[in-house]
Amino acid sequence: MYINGEWLTDGPMFPVFNPATGEEIGQVPDGTQHDATRAIEAAEAALSSWKAETAYTRSDLLYRAHQLMLSQQRELAELMTREQGKPLKASMNEVKYAADFLLWFAEEAKRVYGETIPSARSDQRFLVQKQPIGVVAAVTPWNYPISMLTRKLGPALAAGCTTVLKPAESTPLCAIAVFKILEEAGFPAGVANLVTASDPKPIGVVFCTHPVVRKLTFTGSTAVGKHLAQASAPQLKRVSMELGGHAPFIVYDDADPVHAAKGVSLVKFLNTGQACISPNRIFVQRRILEPFLETLKSRVDALRAGDGMDPANSIGPLINEAAVDKVDRQVRDAIDKGATLLAGGARLTDSGLDKGCFYDATVLTNVSPDMLIYREETFGPIAAVVPFDDEDDVIAMANDTRYGLAAYVYTQNLARALRTFEQLQFGIIGINDINPTSAAAPFGGMKESGLGREGAREGIEEYLETKLGGFSI
Repeated sequence: MYINGEWLTDGPMFPVFNPATGEEIGQVPDGTQHDATRAIEAAEAALSSWKAETAYTRSDLLYRAHQLMLSQQRELAELMTREQGKPLKASMNEVKYAADFLLWFAEEAKRVYGETIPSARSDQRFLVQKQPIGVVAAVTPWNYPISMLTRKLGPALAAGCTTVLKPAESTPLCAIAVFKILEEAGFPAGVANLVTASDPKPIGVVFCTHPVVRKLTFTGSTAVGKHLAQASAPQLKRVSMELGGHAPFIVYDDADPVHAAKGVSLVKFLNTGQACISPNRIFVQRRILEPFLETLKSRVDALRAGDGMDPANSIGPLINEAAVDKVDRQVRDAIDKGATLLAGGARLTDSGLDKGCFYDATVLTNVSPDMLIYREETFGPIAAVVPFDDEDDVIAMANDTRYGLAAYVYTQNLARALRTFEQLQFGIIGINDINPTSAAAPFGGMKESGLGREGAREGIEEYLETKLGGFSI
């Protein structure tokens, strides 16, 4: 753990495993509520001097961290592949994406503007300032174990907040590597603190109840996000929640079915489907269903699963046994209720894959609303295809979910694209685009997919308070 500028390695430890091989790859400190409290106190002690630093000083430190992360891209990516499982190419891309947030918020630190407001009184002036909210507690997930850290730490540190972060218990080694970069960049002691723990619940209790923590930012499941928001409510803490998704992918019959199927295969099986913006329900207009499925099946059949360190492998393991069980349960339920299995549909155990958590890339069609996969977030390599006929019907089906994070639309009709974009109840929508994300773009969901936005200029606003001064002259 990293608290008040010191690395702590005493006390109990817990193991970290490679999900592709099952082997232990390291041990990290098993933090307690006492450790979380110490980290919060260190952040509180560092707050007054950190927020007094100029925006240019904070910007310079973030820029240094950005440069260091890029210089260590290969090492960080290899660590991520060993710890999280994704193919090395995807890990390399994530490290670049993570560094982008440090660079973006290094610039945004210098663009925290106030304003003056005219008054109806001649002897009065209004002055508005933006100031850091205070100590920030952050909880990050395992599926993007470096970029989700910088997406939270970047804006918090740029705004002048001090931070305490608890990474996912499955991927603490990536978090340690990020904090070593922050230390090397020169961030003062106590400004950024790290608490690792095998059980997130006790640390979460401290984050939610400690009065010094004024902001909680969380990325993870909707169920846990609701719990944290509820536990933070008595102190009216500011919360940001980037939660689950159930993304529809709509393919209209004016789209090229081959092009659309290629897009689906790229984004659906990215990170083995373990992404909150991964398509969960693929709606295809019936007239082009056959060529779409033919292309999708051929591309899925070509995917090779295995250890992400082998460049020949394009799909990695699921994060743990529970993830395998969930995916298989959804597949079995869909088949039992009438879905057609076009590809995959089973755990992979041949050629040494039995040591890891591998599930075959799977395509289901004739998926219907009574199936689990139609309602539950999958977080796995399962493409569930739903035929449709009418535009109004598909909009209603796409919106028929409590989630509202991401959606995708393929069409060559501009009017149809705009109508669909305006009617879909999702915070991020890709129109003929399978990667509608960037450090420069706001990321977040509607309904039960979250509160607030990360990235873009909105990202730093989440860590600022608005203060008004009324001056009588």
